[in-house]
Amino acid sequence: MFFRFFESQILTQALAQTAAPAAGTAAAQPSTVEMMLPFVVVFALMYVFLIRPQSKKQKEQQKFLSELKRGDEVVTSSGILGKIEGLTETFVTLQIADGVSVRMLRSQIAGTSQSVKQAPSGTAKLENNKQGT
Repeated sequence: MFFRFFESQILTQALAQTAAPAAGTAAAQPSTVEMMLPFVVVFALMYVFLIRPQSKKQKEQQKFLSELKRGDEVVTSSGILGKIEGLTETFVTLQIADGVSVRMLRSQIAGTSQSVKQAPSGTAKLENNKQGT
């Protein structure tokens, strides 16, 4: 019973708001600029919080990849640690163990092995465990 009363009150208010304006007053229509303003604000927020940081990160990664040199110790995006033996424009040859080399795409290099050792995740614990066994 309460819901019927509540529903009828909302319906009455909605109909009152959409009723034709009184004679002599015109309904105000928002201008085109006012209608477009929310879209512009949302796009600006998306640019500031999503697009700009991602492009900045991508530029840093490209700079890092261009500065790679032979002898650098790196980690790949799949988690393989190794030392760079050879470089070409698109490929990198990594030495992952004595006598074991892997050739992979240069773009798959995620960072230096120093960044992995400094990471606060469980990676540092794994390195400590390897030394203990």
